[in-house]
Amino acid sequence: MIKVGIIGSTGYAGQELVRLLIQHPEAEIVWYGSRSYIDKPYADVFQNMFRIVDDVCMDDNMEALANEVDVIFTATPQGLCASLVNEEILSKVKLIDLSADFRIKDVGVYEKWYGIEHKSPSYIEEAVYGLCEINREDIRGARLIANPGCYTTCSILTIYPLVKEGLIDPNTIIIDAKSGTSGAGRGAKTANLYCEVNENIKAYGVASHRHTPEIEEQLGYAAGYPIVVSFTPHLVPMNRGILATAYASLKENVTDADVRAAYEKYYGSEKFIRILKPGVCPETRWVEGSNYVDINYKIDPRTNRVIMMGAIDNLVKGAAGQAVQNMNLIFGLEESTGLDLVPMFP
Repeated sequence: MIKVGIIGSTGYAGQELVRLLIQHPEAEIVWYGSRSYIDKPYADVFQNMFRIVDDVCMDDNMEALANEVDVIFTATPQGLCASLVNEEILSKVKLIDLSADFRIKDVGVYEKWYGIEHKSPSYIEEAVYGLCEINREDIRGARLIANPGCYTTCSILTIYPLVKEGLIDPNTIIIDAKSGTSGAGRGAKTANLYCEVNENIKAYGVASHRHTPEIEEQLGYAAGYPIVVSFTPHLVPMNRGILATAYASLKENVTDADVRAAYEKYYGSEKFIRILKPGVCPETRWVEGSNYVDINYKIDPRTNRVIMMGAIDNLVKGAAGQAVQNMNLIFGLEESTGLDLVPMFP
């Protein structure tokens, strides 16, 4: 059994990690870390875990934790993982970080967009960006994984094949994405109160959202040169889900068959990416509670643009599910182990 420790187990992503890992046939959680609820029974924080999880919450002592487990998940705010990690810890355990601390290779870009000093920049180059469908082989041998962001997972996977195959002009990409409120975390914030969110939709982080450089960096690798995109997220009154709709100009003489072939080339054999039938648009309700990504596209001949659409559950494929997928790869398990989750409806 893989012994697991979680730091930040009482946030939404942390609780989703717990939900997935307690059902994982090859994993055992031995440390439920939570700075806010030390010594409190985990099931008192999340009543859905009553008579399922009997453990109490512990602190975030990563050095002590590294002596007890094989892998540590950090589902914590930006900056915490970077402030705790060191060579002694990484010599003992695998580390899968769900924050942005190791996602961006340029420390200056990270510090600019996140507004904090990076506490361990020496590990940035080593960290592997944990987008399994693209970086699978690098993930297998890694000891430090930068688990991608939720908006970025949906946006990158939706667009990647067309950038990689040179079918679109990457510098014309515009991404319009919408997320449920769980993406904002469990902390009490006025903007996330029921009366503020219900019966409303709003843009936020306009021309300034922190996932922008992450999307640009990863799609830039696919293009082979730096690119710039326009990314605008929106908050919608639902618990889970992300829908990304992206637009880009097609290169000359690109056909519908070319686009379909690109998606099939990269995702045709992928377990968790479902390329939908022509004319079917992705919907968040059809991936809720699962690790699936539903993707489709439509060419607009009038504008010579392609509209690319993707849907995920932001807490599963956008966070905890992807983290477990990374763990499976690192420890040589079948990638889908513990993740054969049928989407919930209604």
